[in-house]
Amino acid sequence: MNVTQPSEQAISFAVWERPQMRQALAGRDIATVYLLLQRVGISQRRIAALTGQSQSEISEILNGRQVMAYDVLVRIADGLGVPRGYMGLAYDDGTQLVAVPAPGGHDDDLDEDEQVRRLLAHAAQVTIGAAVACADDWRRPLARVDTPTPGRIGDAEVDQVESVTRSLRALDYRYGGGVCRDAVVAQLTWSQALLRASCSERVGRRLHRALADQHNLAGWTSFDVGLHGAARRHLARALEQAKHAGDSSLAANILYRMGRVHLHLRRVEDALRFFQLGQICAQDASCELTVAMLCANEAWAYALLGDERLATKSINRARDEFNRANTDEVPGWVRFFTEADLMAASGMTYLGLAQADARHLPRAAELLSGSVRRRAPEMARSKVFELIGLATVRLQLGEMDDGLADGREAVELITQIRSVRTIDRLAPLEAAAAARPDSADARDLRRRIAELRAV
Repeated sequence: MNVTQPSEQAISFAVWERPQMRQALAGRDIATVYLLLQRVGISQRRIAALTGQSQSEISEILNGRQVMAYDVLVRIADGLGVPRGYMGLAYDDGTQLVAVPAPGGHDDDLDEDEQVRRLLAHAAQVTIGAAVACADDWRRPLARVDTPTPGRIGDAEVDQVESVTRSLRALDYRYGGGVCRDAVVAQLTWSQALLRASCSERVGRRLHRALADQHNLAGWTSFDVGLHGAARRHLARALEQAKHAGDSSLAANILYRMGRVHLHLRRVEDALRFFQLGQICAQDASCELTVAMLCANEAWAYALLGDERLATKSINRARDEFNRANTDEVPGWVRFFTEADLMAASGMTYLGLAQADARHLPRAAELLSGSVRRRAPEMARSKVFELIGLATVRLQLGEMDDGLADGREAVELITQIRSVRTIDRLAPLEAAAAARPDSADARDLRRRIAELRAV
């Protein structure tokens, strides 16, 4: 009996998050979608099985046949596991939206009495079972109607913008940017419309600051799913509005995030410049916690550049500033930087220094182990990064059992969140596992990592 393994059935979510794939999905370019799937090892036979198409249909599409029928697009999306919004099959401001009206057209132009009459008739039919439900219709997005914005706003509207940003940021920390990025971008559409409303000068400054932080989150979540160009655009807008609002603390936080984008892309010298610009703003704001955060990341950058003296100097200053900070009086956008984050950044600094001197590995292991122990479930993505670093260090130290256990936990957590960035960061762990070819468990960990990274 032939049994299909689970790993052969599900396509990793990371496949759909890559910029080239997102562009093809947004344009409903199914030929390119199938071609990109083949490049990561998904055969035509498997595509056919998942979508319910014949292999000859798959071949025709790859040879240029366009897919236009709505029901076929839905079947392809559902079969492959593509979020429908990515193909414009649901409302999603992160894609090119194509509204497909429900049968019967729109009735917004009818008078209210007629609209109510139709709704009552439909409700009665559904209630007594006379109307036959059509599940296919439920998949079709309703016609888009923008939410009206008030003519004049006050503190209440700005409170709402800030509250939504806090809620979406919590989702990002716990589940990754892929869960909430489109919601952040969609919310920005409404939030930015508030700029057209009249308000007092004080409320206007608050609104610009709230918009700066929402763009800050949009940039960060874009970065988390691999949309680096979008991340830069949102962060640039965020910085402009933070400076316009006169909030140096928020500007420093945005510059920190700009630095992290480029540190991830291995543009270490560029990252260092962003961190140093951020320190200027943080000092202007007299925010010791933000200074500590920037110095800790500056140390990491120096370590990757191989400068042990400056890395050590920066990490020591980060600790001093952290100890002086009053964490009860810091804004929400930097409150995440706790003892665990300082330990994590310090651990990554020593791991970076260990590239030139392995004597730094035990200290890296100690710090990363401490940060992992302090992580609560709501900071799952941070825990993943630290587990990856800790597993890498332990495998390099020869602590096989602990290193493999940490690596397996990291891989398992990655499957539960939506963050392409976590998958990108698996490369050193994959290399550390590959350096242990005699271990069957190390080979299995390497295989699982390769499956996640095959995008």
